[in-house]
Amino acid sequence: MDLLRRKMDPCIAGSNSNGSGNGSIRRIRSLSNWVVVLLLLFCFGFSSTDAYDPLDPTGNITIKWDVMSWTPDGYVAVVTIFNFQAYRHIQAPGWSLGWSWAKKEVIWSMVGSQTTEQGDCSKFKGNIPHCCKKNPLVVDLLPGTPYNQQIANCCKSGVLNSWVQDPTNAASSFQVSVGQAGTTNKTVKLPRNFTLLAPGPGYTCGPAKIVKPTKFVTSDKRRVTQALMTWNVTCTYSQFLSQKTPTCCVSLSSFYNDTLVPCPTCACGCQNYTQPGSCVESGAPYLASAVSTPTTSYVPPLVQCTRHMCPIRIHWHVKTNYKDYWRVKVTITNFNYRMNYTQWNIVVQHPNFDNLTTAFSFNYKSLTPYDVLNDTAMLWGIKFYNDLLSQAGPLGNVQSELLFRKDQSTFTFDKGWAFPRRLYFNGDNCVMPPPDAYPWLPNSGPRTVIRLLASAMITLITLAFLSSMYT
Repeated sequence: MDLLRRKMDPCIAGSNSNGSGNGSIRRIRSLSNWVVVLLLLFCFGFSSTDAYDPLDPTGNITIKWDVMSWTPDGYVAVVTIFNFQAYRHIQAPGWSLGWSWAKKEVIWSMVGSQTTEQGDCSKFKGNIPHCCKKNPLVVDLLPGTPYNQQIANCCKSGVLNSWVQDPTNAASSFQVSVGQAGTTNKTVKLPRNFTLLAPGPGYTCGPAKIVKPTKFVTSDKRRVTQALMTWNVTCTYSQFLSQKTPTCCVSLSSFYNDTLVPCPTCACGCQNYTQPGSCVESGAPYLASAVSTPTTSYVPPLVQCTRHMCPIRIHWHVKTNYKDYWRVKVTITNFNYRMNYTQWNIVVQHPNFDNLTTAFSFNYKSLTPYDVLNDTAMLWGIKFYNDLLSQAGPLGNVQSELLFRKDQSTFTFDKGWAFPRRLYFNGDNCVMPPPDAYPWLPNSGPRTVIRLLASAMITLITLAFLSSMYT
C-alpha cells in the first residue's frame, strides 16, 4: 500500500520539506488513501444485477436430477424442470436443455423427451445409444406422444407456465438412462455447463450442486422412498440477455386531461425505412405472405409499423372518479403478427393496489416480495374467455377495468400519482413514458383567478410602498 501511495504521490518520494510542507504531504497522503479505498470499493463492492428482478427476487428455474436406480454401466435418472418464477413462463416452441458430460457418458435411452441430434455412435455394435454427443441438447415431446414413451409431467411441447398463474403446469419431467458413467454416489461425475433456451437466450445456469436426496410418498401415503442421489441446477433470467430491445411499452390517458400520452418513439426499436421487411403496414396487400411462419424453432416477432415498434402495447386509462372509489381501464394490444400469447399476464406496481376492490374480467393475485409493501399485482386472463391474446388484427387485444377504494391519506390525481410506477408483460419490463409527459390535472379556474388577484395585490402594495418612500 505504501508503494502504491508513493507511485500516486510524487511529493512523498522526493520531498525534504519541513513545517507547512510536511502538513501538505500529510494531507496529500490522506487524500491518496481515500482514493485507494474508493477504487477498491468500486472494483469489489459492486456486482452485476442483470439477472435480479426486484418484483420477483427469488424467482428462478430449478433443474433437479434424481438418480432412481443404478445400471451395469451407469444410472437411470428422472430430470424435472421447475419454473419457480412468479409470472415469467416458457412459451412455445418451449424449452431446450443442454449440458456437457464430465467424462465419456452416452445416453442409452430417454422417456418423455429426446435429444435433437444423435451424434457419432459408430463405435457401438448392436445396441446403439440414443445420443453419443459430448454436449447433448434435449427437447420436450409433443402432446399426443404414445403412452409407452411418456412419464408424468412430460410431453407439453416444452411449455411451462408460471408458478403463480398455473402451478399444476409449472413443471416438466423426463427420464434418461446414462451409460459409461459412474455406478455409485462417489464415482458419478456431475454434468457441466448447463444451458437453458426458453425458447431463445436469456437464462444463465449455475453449476450442478449435490443436495439431499428427494423423498417420494407412495400413492397410499403409507411409505416414503427416496432417490439414490440428487443434484440441482439453478437458472436465472436476464431481460438484457434475452433480447437487445424491449418487447412492450405503455401509453397513458385520463378523464381529466385531453392529452393522450403515447408510447415513447422507438421504444422497442426504430422503423428501418431502408429495409421494407422490418415491419408490416396494417392492411397491406402482401400481409398474408409476410406473416407466414418461418421454419426455424425460434420465431422472431413481425410487428405492425408504429412509432414505438413494440410487439405489445399496454394502455392505462384513468376512467372515472367517484366519492370513495376511482376506476381504471387497462387495454393490452398485440402488434405481433406471428404470435398468439397464450397464458399471458401483466404485473403492475401502484401504491393503491393495497385497496383494489374489483378486477373485472381479469384474474388477480397480489404479489408481496417485501412484506411491508403491498403495491404490486399480477393480472391475467380468465380461462376460455380472454386468456388468449390473438395476433395483431381486429381480435388482437384484451381489456378490463380495475376499481380502487380511495385512501384519503395518500390518494390524489396530482402529479401523475394515478399512473403505474412499473409494468411488466410476460415477465419483461415495459418502457414507460417520461414522468414529465404524464397527463396532469388542469389548473382550475377559481384557483387561477385567486392566484392572479394575489399577484396583482402584491404588485400594487409594492408599488405603493416604493412611491411613498420617494415622495
